[in-house]
Amino acid sequence: MARCEFATGKPTCNLNTYVIIPTYNEADNLTQLVGEILVLPIAVGVINVDDNSPDGTGNLADALAAQHPGRVLAVHRSAKLGLGTAYLAGFERAFDLQADCVMTMDADFSHHPRYIPAMVEKSAAADMIIGSRYVAGGGTSRVPFHRRMLSRWANITARLVTGVKARDATAGFRLYRREVLESIDLERIFSSGYSFLIEMAYLVQQRGWRIVEVPIVFEDRREGTTKISRQEIFSALYTVARLGSRRIRGR
Repeated sequence: MARCEFATGKPTCNLNTYVIIPTYNEADNLTQLVGEILVLPIAVGVINVDDNSPDGTGNLADALAAQHPGRVLAVHRSAKLGLGTAYLAGFERAFDLQADCVMTMDADFSHHPRYIPAMVEKSAAADMIIGSRYVAGGGTSRVPFHRRMLSRWANITARLVTGVKARDATAGFRLYRREVLESIDLERIFSSGYSFLIEMAYLVQQRGWRIVEVPIVFEDRREGTTKISRQEIFSALYTVARLGSRRIRGR
Protein backbone atom coordinates (compact mmCIF):
# COMPACT_ATOMS: atom_id res chain seq x y z
CA MET A 1 0.00 0.00 0.00
CA ALA A 2 1.42 3.36 -0.98
CA ARG A 3 2.23 5.78 1.80
CA CYS A 4 3.48 9.33 2.16
CA GLU A 5 6.92 9.54 3.75
CA PHE A 6 9.19 12.26 5.08
CA ALA A 7 12.72 11.19 4.20
CA THR A 8 15.98 12.85 5.30
CA GLY A 9 14.00 15.53 7.11
CA LYS A 10 12.57 16.88 3.88
CA PRO A 11 8.89 16.27 3.07
CA THR A 12 8.38 14.20 -0.04
CA CYS A 13 5.41 12.20 -1.18
CA ASN A 14 5.31 9.02 -3.21
CA LEU A 15 1.53 9.31 -3.58
CA ASN A 16 -0.49 10.89 -6.29
CA THR A 17 -2.21 13.51 -4.11
CA TYR A 18 -4.71 16.14 -5.26
CA VAL A 19 -6.30 19.01 -3.36
CA ILE A 20 -9.91 19.78 -4.33
CA ILE A 21 -10.87 23.45 -4.01
CA PRO A 22 -14.55 24.25 -4.66
CA THR A 23 -15.10 27.87 -5.63
CA TYR A 24 -17.88 30.38 -6.10
CA ASN A 25 -16.74 34.01 -6.44
CA GLU A 26 -13.21 33.47 -5.11
CA ALA A 27 -11.30 35.50 -7.71
CA ASP A 28 -9.62 37.52 -4.95
CA ASN A 29 -8.15 34.40 -3.34
CA LEU A 30 -7.65 31.62 -5.87
CA THR A 31 -4.41 32.68 -7.58
CA GLN A 32 -2.55 33.28 -4.33
CA LEU A 33 -3.92 30.10 -2.73
CA VAL A 34 -2.90 27.87 -5.62
CA GLY A 35 0.50 29.53 -5.73
CA GLU A 36 1.12 28.79 -2.05
CA ILE A 37 0.04 25.16 -2.51
CA LEU A 38 2.36 24.62 -5.47
CA VAL A 39 5.46 25.88 -3.62
CA LEU A 40 4.94 23.54 -0.65
CA PRO A 41 7.80 21.07 -0.06
CA ILE A 42 5.53 18.22 -1.05
CA ALA A 43 4.18 17.09 -4.42
CA VAL A 44 0.46 17.77 -4.69
CA GLY A 45 -1.84 18.77 -7.51
CA VAL A 46 -4.89 21.04 -7.42
CA ILE A 47 -8.39 20.40 -8.77
CA ASN A 48 -10.50 23.56 -8.82
CA VAL A 49 -14.25 22.93 -9.09
CA ASP A 50 -15.92 26.21 -10.02
CA ASP A 51 -19.68 26.76 -10.04
CA ASN A 52 -19.84 29.30 -12.87
CA SER A 53 -18.68 32.16 -10.64
CA PRO A 54 -19.91 35.56 -11.90
CA ASP A 55 -16.64 37.18 -10.79
CA GLY A 56 -14.52 35.20 -13.27
CA THR A 57 -13.01 32.66 -10.88
CA GLY A 58 -13.46 29.98 -13.53
CA ASN A 59 -11.38 31.98 -16.03
CA LEU A 60 -8.62 32.30 -13.45
CA ALA A 61 -8.76 28.54 -12.90
CA ASP A 62 -8.30 27.96 -16.63
CA ALA A 63 -5.34 30.35 -16.69
CA LEU A 64 -3.71 28.58 -13.73
CA ALA A 65 -4.25 25.21 -15.39
CA ALA A 66 -2.54 26.51 -18.54
CA GLN A 67 0.38 27.85 -16.49
CA HIS A 68 0.80 24.62 -14.52
CA PRO A 69 -0.21 21.73 -16.80
CA GLY A 70 -0.63 18.48 -14.93
CA ARG A 71 -0.54 20.10 -11.51
CA VAL A 72 -3.60 22.34 -11.74
CA LEU A 73 -6.88 21.24 -13.30
CA ALA A 74 -10.14 23.13 -13.71
CA VAL A 75 -13.59 21.55 -13.49
CA HIS A 76 -16.51 23.77 -14.52
CA ARG A 77 -20.13 23.36 -13.47
CA SER A 78 -23.10 25.23 -14.88
CA ALA A 79 -24.35 26.81 -11.63
CA LYS A 80 -24.02 26.93 -7.85
CA LEU A 81 -24.99 23.34 -7.08
CA GLY A 82 -23.78 22.88 -3.51
CA LEU A 83 -20.54 22.16 -1.68
CA GLY A 84 -21.14 18.43 -1.35
CA THR A 85 -21.75 17.88 -5.05
CA ALA A 86 -18.65 19.99 -5.82
CA TYR A 87 -16.61 17.59 -3.72
CA LEU A 88 -18.15 14.65 -5.61
CA ALA A 89 -17.16 16.21 -8.93
CA GLY A 90 -13.65 16.68 -7.59
CA PHE A 91 -13.47 13.10 -6.32
CA GLU A 92 -14.50 11.81 -9.74
CA ARG A 93 -11.75 13.82 -11.43
CA ALA A 94 -9.19 12.66 -8.87
CA PHE A 95 -10.19 9.04 -9.48
CA ASP A 96 -9.67 9.58 -13.21
CA LEU A 97 -6.17 10.81 -12.39
CA GLN A 98 -5.45 7.68 -10.31
CA ALA A 99 -5.00 9.72 -7.12
CA ASP A 100 -4.16 7.76 -3.98
CA CYS A 101 -4.91 10.63 -1.59
CA VAL A 102 -7.61 13.26 -2.05
CA MET A 103 -7.73 16.44 0.03
CA THR A 104 -10.45 19.09 0.34
CA MET A 105 -10.08 22.67 1.51
CA ASP A 106 -11.78 26.05 1.30
CA ALA A 107 -10.59 28.71 -1.14
CA ASP A 108 -10.66 31.65 1.27
CA PHE A 109 -7.50 30.92 3.34
CA SER A 110 -9.54 29.84 6.36
CA HIS A 111 -7.65 26.58 5.72
CA HIS A 112 -4.01 27.54 5.29
CA PRO A 113 -1.82 25.52 2.91
CA ARG A 114 0.97 25.32 5.52
CA TYR A 115 -0.91 22.47 7.21
CA ILE A 116 -1.02 20.26 4.10
CA PRO A 117 2.36 18.51 4.61
CA ALA A 118 1.48 17.47 8.17
CA MET A 119 -1.88 16.12 7.04
CA VAL A 120 -0.27 14.11 4.23
CA GLU A 121 2.32 12.75 6.63
CA LYS A 122 -0.46 11.47 8.92
CA SER A 123 -1.89 9.41 6.05
CA ALA A 124 0.85 6.86 6.81
CA ALA A 125 -1.06 5.94 9.98
CA ALA A 126 -4.67 6.94 9.28
CA ASP A 127 -7.27 6.74 6.54
CA MET A 128 -8.99 10.10 6.98
CA ILE A 129 -7.28 13.17 8.41
CA ILE A 130 -9.19 16.24 9.58
CA GLY A 131 -7.62 19.67 9.99
CA SER A 132 -9.27 20.38 13.33
CA ARG A 133 -9.96 23.49 15.39
CA TYR A 134 -11.02 21.50 18.43
CA VAL A 135 -8.02 19.36 19.40
CA ALA A 136 -5.00 20.45 21.42
CA GLY A 137 -3.05 23.05 19.47
CA GLY A 138 -6.00 24.02 17.27
CA GLY A 139 -8.10 27.16 17.39
CA THR A 140 -9.60 30.07 15.47
CA SER A 141 -8.38 33.52 14.51
CA ARG A 142 -10.45 36.64 13.84
CA VAL A 143 -13.67 34.62 13.58
CA PRO A 144 -16.77 36.50 14.86
CA PHE A 145 -18.18 35.27 18.18
CA HIS A 146 -21.53 34.17 16.73
CA ARG A 147 -19.83 32.01 14.13
CA ARG A 148 -17.56 30.41 16.74
CA MET A 149 -20.58 29.57 18.87
CA LEU A 150 -22.49 28.21 15.86
CA SER A 151 -19.58 25.94 14.98
CA ARG A 152 -19.20 24.69 18.57
CA TRP A 153 -22.91 24.02 18.85
CA ALA A 154 -23.00 22.20 15.51
CA ASN A 155 -20.13 19.91 16.44
CA ILE A 156 -21.45 19.11 19.92
CA THR A 157 -24.87 18.34 18.47
CA ALA A 158 -23.40 16.17 15.71
CA ARG A 159 -21.36 14.13 18.20
CA LEU A 160 -24.23 13.64 20.63
CA VAL A 161 -26.87 12.75 18.05
CA THR A 162 -24.93 10.83 15.40
CA GLY A 163 -22.16 9.33 17.53
CA VAL A 164 -19.41 10.81 15.35
CA LYS A 165 -16.23 10.89 17.44
CA ALA A 166 -14.35 13.58 15.52
CA ARG A 167 -14.30 16.81 17.49
CA ASP A 168 -14.46 18.88 14.30
CA ALA A 169 -16.97 16.94 12.21
CA THR A 170 -17.95 20.07 10.26
CA ALA A 171 -14.41 20.81 9.07
CA GLY A 172 -13.89 20.87 5.32
CA PHE A 173 -10.09 20.64 5.54
CA ARG A 174 -9.58 16.90 5.08
CA LEU A 175 -7.54 14.16 3.50
CA TYR A 176 -9.14 10.90 2.40
CA ARG A 177 -7.25 7.87 1.23
CA ARG A 178 -8.68 6.64 -2.07
CA GLU A 179 -9.87 3.32 -0.62
CA VAL A 180 -11.94 5.19 1.97
CA LEU A 181 -13.86 7.05 -0.72
CA GLU A 182 -14.24 3.89 -2.80
CA SER A 183 -15.80 2.09 0.18
CA ILE A 184 -18.69 4.59 0.23
CA ASP A 185 -21.49 4.75 -2.31
CA LEU A 186 -20.91 8.44 -2.96
CA GLU A 187 -23.83 8.76 -5.34
CA ARG A 188 -26.25 7.82 -2.55
CA ILE A 189 -25.12 10.53 -0.12
CA PHE A 190 -28.18 12.63 0.59
CA SER A 191 -26.54 15.89 1.71
CA SER A 192 -25.41 18.40 -0.87
CA GLY A 193 -24.31 21.43 1.15
CA TYR A 194 -22.08 21.84 4.20
CA SER A 195 -23.95 19.02 5.93
CA PHE A 196 -22.19 16.73 3.45
CA LEU A 197 -19.16 17.01 5.76
CA ILE A 198 -21.04 15.61 8.75
CA GLU A 199 -22.48 12.78 6.68
CA MET A 200 -19.05 11.85 5.31
CA ALA A 201 -17.53 11.77 8.80
CA TYR A 202 -20.39 9.52 9.92
CA LEU A 203 -20.00 7.13 6.97
CA VAL A 204 -16.22 6.91 7.29
CA GLN A 205 -16.51 6.10 10.99
CA GLN A 206 -19.29 3.56 10.39
CA ARG A 207 -17.02 1.66 8.02
CA GLY A 208 -14.29 1.39 10.61
CA TRP A 209 -11.67 3.54 8.94
CA ARG A 210 -9.00 5.21 11.06
CA ILE A 211 -9.70 8.92 11.61
CA VAL A 212 -7.07 11.32 12.98
CA GLU A 213 -7.39 15.04 13.69
CA VAL A 214 -4.46 17.39 13.10
CA PRO A 215 -4.55 20.77 14.88
CA ILE A 216 -4.97 23.86 12.73
CA VAL A 217 -5.81 27.48 13.37
CA PHE A 218 -8.93 28.29 11.38
CA GLU A 219 -8.73 31.90 10.15
CA ASP A 220 -11.58 34.11 9.01
CA ARG A 221 -11.64 34.56 5.25
CA ARG A 222 -9.30 37.17 3.82
CA GLU A 223 -11.51 38.39 0.98
CA GLY A 224 -15.16 37.99 -0.04
CA THR A 225 -18.13 36.92 2.04
CA THR A 226 -19.10 33.72 3.82
CA LYS A 227 -21.23 31.22 1.87
CA ILE A 228 -23.07 29.76 4.90
CA SER A 229 -26.76 30.61 4.71
CA ARG A 230 -29.76 30.02 6.97
CA GLN A 231 -30.86 27.29 4.58
CA GLU A 232 -27.49 25.54 5.07
CA ILE A 233 -28.03 25.58 8.84
CA PHE A 234 -31.48 24.03 8.53
CA SER A 235 -30.06 21.43 6.13
CA ALA A 236 -27.36 20.52 8.65
CA LEU A 237 -29.98 20.10 11.39
CA TYR A 238 -31.98 17.80 9.16
CA THR A 239 -28.86 15.77 8.29
CA VAL A 240 -27.93 15.34 11.96
CA ALA A 241 -31.48 14.22 12.81
CA ARG A 242 -31.55 11.80 9.87
CA LEU A 243 -28.18 10.26 10.79
CA GLY A 244 -29.23 10.06 14.44
CA SER A 245 -32.32 8.12 13.42
CA ARG A 246 -30.18 5.85 11.28
CA ARG A 247 -27.85 5.26 14.21
CA ILE A 248 -30.76 4.30 16.48
CA ARG A 249 -32.04 1.85 13.88
CA GLY A 250 -28.57 0.30 13.73
CA ARG A 251 -28.10 0.88 10.01
